[in-house]
Amino acid sequence: MNEKLKIVFFHNLGEGGGAKRVLYSYVKYLKDNGHMVDVLVPETAYEDTFKLKDICDYYKEFPVKESVIRKFLFKFMDPFFYHLNISVPRIFKVSFNEMKNTERQIAEYINNEDYDIVFSEQDNNYFGFSPIFLKFVKKPLVYYCQQPNRDDKIINNLLSDASKKSFFKKIINKFLALPKNKGLKRDINHAQYADHILTNSYYTHETILRIYGQNSQVSYLGSEKETFKPLNLNRENFVLSVGNIGASKGYDFIIKSLGHVDRKIRPKLIIVGNVSHDFWEGYLKKLADERDVNVEFLQGVSDDCLIKLYNKAQMVVYAPYLEPFGLIPIEAMACGTPTIGVQEGGIKETVVHGKTGLLTQRDEIKFSQAIEKLLYDDKLWGEMSEFCKVHFLKFWTNNCAGKRLLKHFYRILDDK
Repeated sequence: MNEKLKIVFFHNLGEGGGAKRVLYSYVKYLKDNGHMVDVLVPETAYEDTFKLKDICDYYKEFPVKESVIRKFLFKFMDPFFYHLNISVPRIFKVSFNEMKNTERQIAEYINNEDYDIVFSEQDNNYFGFSPIFLKFVKKPLVYYCQQPNRDDKIINNLLSDASKKSFFKKIINKFLALPKNKGLKRDINHAQYADHILTNSYYTHETILRIYGQNSQVSYLGSEKETFKPLNLNRENFVLSVGNIGASKGYDFIIKSLGHVDRKIRPKLIIVGNVSHDFWEGYLKKLADERDVNVEFLQGVSDDCLIKLYNKAQMVVYAPYLEPFGLIPIEAMACGTPTIGVQEGGIKETVVHGKTGLLTQRDEIKFSQAIEKLLYDDKLWGEMSEFCKVHFLKFWTNNCAGKRLLKHFYRILDDK
């Protein structure tokens, strides 16, 4: 099957993360290869970056009503949040029932059109990752599940330890976590309506089996070879880590590990994150001071600036807790930069140990020794850098990822 398809995309993703970048790349690949692509979203979907309306055939936002009760409550609570420097997304002012009504409207619109296949990304985590939208669609549907809703004990422990001395932070964290249990139940329930689930790694595939009790197919992601590429810049004495500045990204572990690196060669740590939780960033700065680690936090960084950082860094250090996949090692690979990573989650499927980087257990000493090994061994670093560039072009580009996705579309339509 090779005919051109009419595809509709749905998402209600929040701010931050690589999922939106991936979604943009999928739409662009399909458009560039002659397929018709429409995008339908609720107005709560984050569209300030990687704007899908700029590249699709038709784009439509559906209105979402705010809950009168929630709106009234937040009117009085907003000054309190502002005083604590906490930003509360608009999504918190929307009830699940109002979101359900909007997603039903989007599904009904799709059911009345002649689409060949529907691609659904995830919902805002506030409502549970799997969207209720899945329940109402009658067309052949693919649900791309980046990860089931997480309630990892390790993240809860980290947040608890970091907020021991802040009573108000504890209260706010509990308040913002109130919807979590409902979200977990909804996530599992809504996922049952998806006939075809795709995911980003075999690690996530296993998680989906365990939590949803459903099968899924792995369709590996990719990155833009036109954007992330070698610039042949001089390497500087810093290591780079990228991702939202929150507890799940493992920056605390990286800082502690760098504290064990020989002071004579200890590099600076630069952390780039589009979204930063001020409370956690403050905790990390204090931790860095205690461990004598020079750390710099950057936000709102453009792609051009990020690519230069990848090309100037000695290496990328990547230690998120149970990351389902992680685009960062692939972006680093595209720039010829080796990655030091923790051997857990989806990272085991992107970092080729001894070839594109080094993997260790979550052990501060072993991680610091891996950093020192690359800092001292120029020959090994050079071999890894060259292999990174070749391996990326062979398997991890957006074109490779787009072809994988399209094969799944044809497979699903052939089966039907």
